Amino acid sequence: MKIIKILTGIFVVASTIISCNNNNNKADGYGNFEATETTISAESNGKLIHFIVEEGKKLKKGENVGYIDTIQLALKKEQLIVSKSVIFSKSKGVLSQISVLKAQLKTAEISKKRIENLLNENAATQKQLDDINGQTDVINQQIRSVEIQNSPVVNELKSIDVQLKQVEDQLQKSIITNPINGTVLVKYTEPNEITSFGKPLYKIADLSTMQLRVYVSETQLSSIKIGQEVTVKIDANETMKNYTGTISWIASEAEFTPKIIQTKEERVNLVYAVKIDVKNDGSLKIGMPAEMWINNAQ
Repeated sequence: MKIIKILTGIFVVASTIISCNNNNNKADGYGNFEATETTISAESNGKLIHFIVEEGKKLKKGENVGYIDTIQLALKKEQLIVSKSVIFSKSKGVLSQISVLKAQLKTAEISKKRIENLLNENAATQKQLDDINGQTDVINQQIRSVEIQNSPVVNELKSIDVQLKQVEDQLQKSIITNPINGTVLVKYTEPNEITSFGKPLYKIADLSTMQLRVYVSETQLSSIKIGQEVTVKIDANETMKNYTGTISWIASEAEFTPKIIQTKEERVNLVYAVKIDVKNDGSLKIGMPAEMWINNAQ
């Protein structure tokens, strides 16, 4: 009987120790790694002539990765340049007329001043002054008339300049430029395919720093803050591999635990989402599960 009691006591103590160890070895949060994914789409219509994007390839920001056929845009640009040259020649003829009239106006104003001086000395008549004033008015009216005729030509030149800028912009957008540093995740199209405005070409993400999204309970909020360093663990063979992470975001509102995280009973609990930035050594992948451990020293 004593042996049974002793064995029972040992079993209770061992169970308590195991239970305590299990609580101590429980992570403070569970989640999956994610990254900001950017889908690059075509900004022009036409045949994809050149495209060097491959899945898994690292691309730099500002790198040209392909271009769309620009023959039609180049022809349109050439046509606009010729039209502008023709219209400019018309405008040049009108401007030459204005130059001749302004020269005549200058001569008339000199004559007017001379007659005014002679009239003050009683060496000219009022009729001569009236005649020269009338001539000056006629020339001014002619100048205004020619300027009115030239106004549509000037507006047409401005319109062509705007059209040329539009074509230049379309030509620039026909060159596919990678917007961020990152790794190509998915390739949606191949060279020689016909593409259109807004059609996805490839998806890219910066995997140098991954974000671990975990969910913590309300009681854990007091022990974490933005900028705090935590330990992140992933499965590595039979052990766990450790990383140092920094909390970059804490949700301001609670939500129900996502179905993929815990058991049916725990899914009804309210939790807060937390993002942790972790430097990627090449082992971290999108969707990979991980654990968050709060450093007790902090």
